[in-house]
Amino acid sequence: MLAILSATLLLDAVASVAIYFFERNTNGTHIRTFGDSLFWVSTQLTTVSSQLPNPLTTGGRILDVFLQLWAVLFIASLAGSFGAFFHRRGLERDPIKHPPA
Repeated sequence: MLAILSATLLLDAVASVAIYFFERNTNGTHIRTFGDSLFWVSTQLTTVSSQLPNPLTTGGRILDVFLQLWAVLFIASLAGSFGAFFHRRGLERDPIKHPPA
């Protein structure tokens, strides 16, 4: 799990630079500064970005789709890790109710 978290933080930094270069000179974009791009990418990776404007360039849109896929996979793996932990913990607490498979 630590590897996925580290990869996500690295992706956040690299994608922020990429989206900045894709969008900064595009007419009508809301991503004009590196701070804008860092905020936009971070919200994409936390899956709370439904109200933010979408990128206007093709490269930005492709990056947006990739970030959304990564975010869903990260959240799913996190949920699976917690589920496995609590399932295992339940087996340890009451082995009579839950015999080993």
